[in-house]
Amino acid sequence: MSEKALQGIKVLDFTSVLAGPYCSMMLGNMGAEIYKVEKPQGDDSRTFGPHVGGMSTYFLSLNRGKKSIVCDTRSEQGKEAFKRLAAEVDILVENLKPGAMERMGLGYDTLKEINPRLIYVAVSGFGHSGPYSSRAAYDLIAQAMGGIISITGTPGEAPVRVGASVGDIMAGMFAAFGAVSALYQRVASGTGQKVDVAMLDSQIAMLENAIAKYSANGIVPQPIGLRHPVITPFDGFETKDGHIIVACGNDRLFRALCEVLDLESLPQDERFLTNALRTEHIDALTPIIAQTLRTNTTAHWMELLLAKNVPCGPINTIDKLFEDPQVAARNMLVEVEQPDVGKIKLAGNPVKMSPVEAADEVSHDPAPEIGSHTREVLIDLLGYSAEEAEAYMDSIGG
Repeated sequence: MSEKALQGIKVLDFTSVLAGPYCSMMLGNMGAEIYKVEKPQGDDSRTFGPHVGGMSTYFLSLNRGKKSIVCDTRSEQGKEAFKRLAAEVDILVENLKPGAMERMGLGYDTLKEINPRLIYVAVSGFGHSGPYSSRAAYDLIAQAMGGIISITGTPGEAPVRVGASVGDIMAGMFAAFGAVSALYQRVASGTGQKVDVAMLDSQIAMLENAIAKYSANGIVPQPIGLRHPVITPFDGFETKDGHIIVACGNDRLFRALCEVLDLESLPQDERFLTNALRTEHIDALTPIIAQTLRTNTTAHWMELLLAKNVPCGPINTIDKLFEDPQVAARNMLVEVEQPDVGKIKLAGNPVKMSPVEAADEVSHDPAPEIGSHTREVLIDLLGYSAEEAEAYMDSIGG
């Protein structure tokens, strides 16, 4: 098998729950070796349900294929082991509150003296600068303060969070991007650097035209349900047995939609001649389209619309993804054989690279038990003697 893009890169993963583990998972998907440092009690997410065979599936979904090392950084022995690990890796990822690593004597300024080539990735709620830096944050707080909740949901109803934890996930993605960018820069400079990624910053970065729209016209964007703010029709509609998304990004597609729906007169209506006019008169246009789409099934309309190359798609529930041939063809549900759990499917790697087999296995290694690789890493990576490793294991109760 061809090597993956990050084959040979070593990552020290000193993170918990979601944003940090998602970052290191992305690096692991591309071939990096991930050494997950856990406190003696383990990553907090090990307690999150649902549990199967004693294993948290939440933890499993983010930590498959990583090596777990127990390290009590409150003790001098643990700090020494952590420093020795930092000396051997290319990238360190942590998601503690700013200042926490420094208080333990393990901040970037200390570790870069030990390993000048170290890329130190810090993921936090508000970043390592600014007046909110010391605040704690969770996904919901980032979504709320970053503005995305204010434009999500149905007009006139209570605020709604995005269904996935985009506050954490986007920060993890930007952190992985920052890590790889710094890795590339290190090729020329020979030295590492600190990468500072905030959940709040990441939310603002993904707001796309909402920020540009307010900046241009001073109108505060509001929730508008499924529809697009400036393209019409670009919306979700009820069918006889479910819902369908129809997205007409130009006049040609609108005409094709009207042919399928037997509404050929609509494109000649002065209210609907252009996209701008259709958006202006959306309250008149949407009920006409909706009334027709309700007369038949999603599958019926999908077949006709696809034949006319009109972009469309069903609103899938999660179970439908397990049956979708496109999801299967792209290996986006991968199988993990987890001890005491059995086979379980998890989200695959969305980044496809050539040759495909280099980064896109159908199955993956399981998530580790707490500290299951501690002895191995102490001896093989850090050069501990068997006696030193045994003394360390005794000190952590292993």
